Amino acid sequence: MFRKILMRVLVGGLLLLAGTDVAFAQVTRFIRFSANGATSYGILDGEVVRQLAGDLFDAPKPTGKTFKLAEVKVLAPCDPKKVIAVGLNYKSHLGERPSATYPGLFAKMPTSIVGPGDDIVLPEDAKNAHYEGELVVVIGRRAKNVTAADAPNYVFGVTAGNDVSEREWQKADLQWFRAKASDTFGPLGPVIVKGLNYGDLLLQTRLNGEVVQSQRTKDLIFDVPTIVSYVSRFVTLEPGDVIYTGTPGATRRMNPGDTVEIEIEGIGILRNKVRAEK
Repeated sequence: MFRKILMRVLVGGLLLLAGTDVAFAQVTRFIRFSANGATSYGILDGEVVRQLAGDLFDAPKPTGKTFKLAEVKVLAPCDPKKVIAVGLNYKSHLGERPSATYPGLFAKMPTSIVGPGDDIVLPEDAKNAHYEGELVVVIGRRAKNVTAADAPNYVFGVTAGNDVSEREWQKADLQWFRAKASDTFGPLGPVIVKGLNYGDLLLQTRLNGEVVQSQRTKDLIFDVPTIVSYVSRFVTLEPGDVIYTGTPGATRRMNPGDTVEIEIEGIGILRNKVRAEK
């Protein structure tokens, strides 16, 4: 089944893409937001947020209360305890390097997560920080030693992410701790979408309006079920944990004042500005 959705909504600096030609069964868009001093989950229905009570990953119930999207602050769509990422997962990003025989994993810190509209803050000695637009998997059930065939049952939904990476630190340091896991180096959002065919979505990154990355998720070397299964062999995945699946093509440096947009078909646009640490 295909549905054609043409509308984009720009509210409060947040651009949400309702969708394009995307194959799906029933698509639901979940949002995490702040309103009246409280943080809640909700279902996004056009420009209306339908508030949910309780944990998104434990059968939340509708409260019956609604907000206009313009009235709330949109936050990162979940609050993960674990932030895992896959490197070198598109041939277009590998260049002349050979493909790996298994997913290359690294970790980002939960404090790297920021939401739509939040700033990417570059520490004073970060001189070569790059964007990396990525599809991000959100885990919905506790997963340990799951098979690739069963892995989709543990995926709650998908969102967009930016795996900000300081290239000089990647080269110089023993591990990628500060290069990948510094505060604000993991923008995430704007929504978690359940019901999309995440195996074939168009991913694009724009730097100050210029398209700098463009590829479909069907080109992942290791697809989502393979990644989830592989990670679960070593780390117990819990509801709300996220996995960044890798970035396509070439990347380049971001500078203070730049605006980076990660757009994924059917999910929307994650927009963040870059600034220097004060």
